[in-house]
Amino acid sequence: MTTNRYSFRKVTLDDLDMLMGWQSNPHVREWWDSDEPYDEADLADPRAARWIVSNAERPFAFMQDYTVHGWEDHHFAFLPKGSRGIDQYIGDPEMVGVGHGSAFISMRMQALFDEGAPVIATDPHPDNARAIAVYKKLGFELFGPPQKTQWGLILPMLAKN
Repeated sequence: MTTNRYSFRKVTLDDLDMLMGWQSNPHVREWWDSDEPYDEADLADPRAARWIVSNAERPFAFMQDYTVHGWEDHHFAFLPKGSRGIDQYIGDPEMVGVGHGSAFISMRMQALFDEGAPVIATDPHPDNARAIAVYKKLGFELFGPPQKTQWGLILPMLAKN
């Protein structure tokens, strides 16, 4: 699978209904713990870049990357300056389990490294075996035991360029 089939565009207010629809799917709800739709202030927040991921011009996933230093009590705030955190989900159930996740995540990771991020962090739920396997495939390593955060129970994982 070639990664050049993926495109990333910033989330807009026009995408919110689609995102809420994706978040209502059981495979997303199991791990994405949010019923709160984004609003204009969220989308304008400079700490996070939020993306709609498309394959052959078909939107199918949400991804965000953020500065880990944007929140003073963030569990990744100890990482070097310029480090980014990532979160994502595949919203379209037809696109789950066929290799798209590792491909588009890898593509975005490379862009973040190319932009100067020294480390990329992610924090799946410790029971999310599928996500953890994808992250390990992409070069993430466990960085400590599961921990409770203000965003829920997480398993800290890091990837370096």
